Amino acid sequence: MFDGRPSLRMERRLAHPPEKVWRAVTEPDRLGQWFPFTVVEMDLRVGGKITFDGGGMTMDAEITELDPPRLFAFLQHSPAEMPREGDNLLRFELLPEEGGCLLVFTQVFHDRPAAASYASGWQVCLDAMEAVAGGRPAEWPEGNFAHLHEAYVEAFGLAEGVAERLDEQMDGGWRVRFERQLTRPVEEVWTAAGAPAATPGEQVPDGLGEGIVTAVREPAAGLPAYVESGERGRRVRWELSQGTGHGARLVVTEAGLPDAAGALKAWRDRIETLARRLLA
Repeated sequence: MFDGRPSLRMERRLAHPPEKVWRAVTEPDRLGQWFPFTVVEMDLRVGGKITFDGGGMTMDAEITELDPPRLFAFLQHSPAEMPREGDNLLRFELLPEEGGCLLVFTQVFHDRPAAASYASGWQVCLDAMEAVAGGRPAEWPEGNFAHLHEAYVEAFGLAEGVAERLDEQMDGGWRVRFERQLTRPVEEVWTAAGAPAATPGEQVPDGLGEGIVTAVREPAAGLPAYVESGERGRRVRWELSQGTGHGARLVVTEAGLPDAAGALKAWRDRIETLARRLLA
């Protein structure tokens, strides 16, 4: 955590002097070869502006620290297309070592469920940066991103849910909640989960809830898709929307529970089964 927000720190020993890595990190043409977005403009001074183009999505940043060839940091303003995020601080520190340098990369962000997406993405990007610093073309691996993402989900504890006790005005009992970033688009997850079979008034499909389906909204641009169900006072909402990164965000809530432990385990298992299915 940093100032109450999640932070990601990655260290990497590089067989290049700081000056060489510095060029890969701060020169727009080199930075654009490995950074997630193309650099449109960069004013390399403290307070200077950086403009990125993310394939039709423009992002601005402000340089907050600059100490060549040791430290480069900027505050990246998240665009409207990323409503779950606020300003992100990205920091690159280069520490000289025998035979090269130690890169300490830090990202401070808001959207904790996106941490696995950020970590897996930066791991791939820093691999590419190392190649660019060495004068080689950036290489982008194929087919491994989803497995890498899920490994970080496990490492960061992002598969776990949370529970809270509701007061009597909210019918009492317990409510559990899971929020999980997935690696496939909303429509693919909806189909893989069996949600197209959900019909109001009928039994909810396995893995999507409890009891009888009470409401369904299929995927539509700009709106979350969901299946709501319930029985004997238990209420479930299984919801998909566009997440941070390249896939859907799954949010599951179940309320009206006499005990939280069983529901936490059951939903963790259900969501893990779905996540593994999406890797196939």
